[in-house]
Amino acid sequence: MQKMIRNYKLNLRRIIFCRSWRTKFSLLGCWFLLSQSALFAQESTRRGPDWVDPRRNATVLAVEKVLPAVVNIRTQNMLTREDLYFDIWREFFDPYYRQNPQPRYSLGSGVIIHPDGYILTNNHVVAQSDIIGAKLSEDGREYRAKLIFANSETDVALLKIDRRPEDPPFVSVALAKNEDLLLGETVLALGNPFGLGGSVSEGILSSKNRRPPVNDQPLSIQDWLQTDAAINPGNSGGPLINLNGELIGLNVAVFREGQGIGFAIPIRMVAEALSEIVTPEKLAGLWFGARFRGGKNTLETLWVEPGSPADRGGLKIGDIVLEVDSKPVRDLFELTHALTPEGELKAHQLTLLRDAQVIEKNIRMIPESEVFNEELIRSVVGVTFKPNSDPEAGQWGWIGQSGFVITEVFADSPADRAGLTRGILVEKVDGQAPRNLIELAKLLHFRSPGKDLIMEGKARFRRRGLFGDVLETRPIRVNIPAPHQQHL
Repeated sequence: MQKMIRNYKLNLRRIIFCRSWRTKFSLLGCWFLLSQSALFAQESTRRGPDWVDPRRNATVLAVEKVLPAVVNIRTQNMLTREDLYFDIWREFFDPYYRQNPQPRYSLGSGVIIHPDGYILTNNHVVAQSDIIGAKLSEDGREYRAKLIFANSETDVALLKIDRRPEDPPFVSVALAKNEDLLLGETVLALGNPFGLGGSVSEGILSSKNRRPPVNDQPLSIQDWLQTDAAINPGNSGGPLINLNGELIGLNVAVFREGQGIGFAIPIRMVAEALSEIVTPEKLAGLWFGARFRGGKNTLETLWVEPGSPADRGGLKIGDIVLEVDSKPVRDLFELTHALTPEGELKAHQLTLLRDAQVIEKNIRMIPESEVFNEELIRSVVGVTFKPNSDPEAGQWGWIGQSGFVITEVFADSPADRAGLTRGILVEKVDGQAPRNLIELAKLLHFRSPGKDLIMEGKARFRRRGLFGDVLETRPIRVNIPAPHQQHL
């Protein structure tokens, strides 16, 4: 090293005392390039094959692992405005008077949790969306996505990317254990807020959820994780991860009254939502009748629906599912896919671990539509419902509204005695908004025994106006005394 320095000094002295300025600058440039090459070669030799860049710490490694699984969510929904004069114009000019729906756009983030393209995000990001798009952070590829399920109470939604056949499996994030949270540990809030690429902010886990879950109590910030990692606008639905690159929460909100305080839905609530979403009922429309908790390569039975195929097949709470048709299953997605293969329905053999013994049970599923349908609804409450999107419901003029229109009320039925009439738009049953007739029928069937039904929606009433009778829209809430329970 000292010999190299002496040579540098000697060569530099010769260049300085050179008489020609042109020669001097030329030699000086050559000397500089040669000296830098020598220093670079020396640095490369010093680093060696086992050298590790000190910048590549646990934070950088976790980001590199998870960021390809983060997506930008773009949504569009069509709004139809009903103003003060809407009913008057509709009364005099219907069916010729129509309003053109106006598009509304929103942005958010999500994270892929399965190589097949299942995305977790917030319910409020995709609520009431007509079109949903997903853009990958890694290479900017864009896809259409469909809503599999959403829960407004937990603010968790599951989407499925319309994957092209030639596409390789998507990069996905691993879920942390439910209670694997350390106060003060470093956490990272990731997102893709505007579709321009991934964003990362770092902080610590300031607080876990502050109270245990309470039945019928609305979700609030007391149920969420708190962090000082900046949650930027548009990052709702993005992942909150630990330094192992595991999902510990979903970014959900920023506390505007406090500086640098953000919140995330804890992984425990996310896992509970997934146990309700990733089922044969939600993904394939087949009635199975059980819920499972997914862990590290384990699937524990949490709940079995009385009278369901799972109940009739002998599945019990606490059973650990090991195999389906002699094939191992390690998570909720593998279990659901194994139970719902394409082709004719057949009985599946489940290998279970119960009380330290391995047993086998056979379960045959049936389509939900054969059980939970319009016939069951008529037998329970005595009405015929049609989705508002159905052409038969269109005559009642609930344009752009979600819910179910009553098209027929049977005499002396529970609905008739409660005062329900044709043309009423029912939006909620017992506080829940069913997405289709199957969900509506299940809400009616699996209610608590002896509990009254509460239907909420809208009705139009004729009243005297300045220029004659007009239709007025009013919200309604109807209490139907507990109807009889139909046994399946």
